[in-house]
Amino acid sequence: MKPLHQIKAGVIGTGFIGPVHVEALKRLGVQVTAVCGSARSAMAVADRFGIPQVFGDYDYKRMIRESGADVVHITSPNKDHFAQAKAVLAAGLHCICEKPLAMNTRETGALVKVAASGKSGSGQALVLAVNYNIRFYPAVLQMRAMVARGDLGEIIHVNGSYLQDWLLKPTDYNWRLLPKEGGALRAVADIGTHWMDMAGFILGSPVKQVLADMNTFHKTRSRPAGEVKSFSTISADAKLDSYKVTTEDYANVLLHYACGARANLGISQVAAGRKNCIRVEIYGTKQSVWWNSENPDMIHMGRRDSANATAFRACAEFADAAGYTDYPGGHVEGFPDTFKMLYRNIYGRIAGDTTQPALFATAADGHHEVELCDAILRSHREKKWIKV
Repeated sequence: MKPLHQIKAGVIGTGFIGPVHVEALKRLGVQVTAVCGSARSAMAVADRFGIPQVFGDYDYKRMIRESGADVVHITSPNKDHFAQAKAVLAAGLHCICEKPLAMNTRETGALVKVAASGKSGSGQALVLAVNYNIRFYPAVLQMRAMVARGDLGEIIHVNGSYLQDWLLKPTDYNWRLLPKEGGALRAVADIGTHWMDMAGFILGSPVKQVLADMNTFHKTRSRPAGEVKSFSTISADAKLDSYKVTTEDYANVLLHYACGARANLGISQVAAGRKNCIRVEIYGTKQSVWWNSENPDMIHMGRRDSANATAFRACAEFADAAGYTDYPGGHVEGFPDTFKMLYRNIYGRIAGDTTQPALFATAADGHHEVELCDAILRSHREKKWIKV
């Protein structure tokens, strides 16, 4: 097995999420040798993390050719994912792509095929992973093990939400609001897919059909000149121009899973006071389990005929997630740690460790999520159940 510190990574994209990838990789000891983005932003990230090679003007093709990277992380706007992932795989490099894997199922289907047949320079099968990091909260891994073992009995239904408030005001702006940049769906595609991937991962079952209702509260918004980094604040003296909004601010989705479970999901990016709140409740015939990302180290079990219980990470009740938690109980592991644990799983596979299961989202998972988004959009427009 190859030591992680001998693996070299390059990162395309230097907005909000790119530096999160870099920090997590450095915590694992992976060499981040190159970064690619706009000239100013890429240089700033390189200076911050001590990255030796900078490829400005989003010259990712040059980075792929010249950086010596073994793995490339794609954290650029959605519209660029397909071309960049295709180029990375064609060069015989492993690829970790932010969601969505691509803008439509034609593109994701093509990437699934390329990844299935791709080989690295050493003849190793290529890894194409989608960055669904929520899977790697220890609580999520533990709930998955509980469901698989039958601790909850037969799953009856699932309830949950993913709520944020960073686009609450009509002057809040980000490229994700533009269909050409982010796609026809916004709240569903940006955060709803994280919840749906997490729920399917816990249940071990894909979605078979959906019924969706969405709405755009701010039909018109104001945008500044230039781009705005996600979750950042626009300066008070910025010049603003009005534009029409066609992507949704919030959505409600009903889901039927292949295993027979039903789910209802609420999604919003205009939920005042909710900064990044993921909630899931799973109800079975024996007991229930529920979790909230705002208290990430705890899961709660509900019972009909005995007292409810709370389990804390790093205690015996979290034994199934022991390989993906590093700190003692009471020392909270949260959002940034999920990236580290995700990459521990992916890079372990790249390094040749076959003793651990591949728990990360694959190209096929990324393809399914885009299929799911297509079905949700069609359901909303046609006001009926749509099969996935």
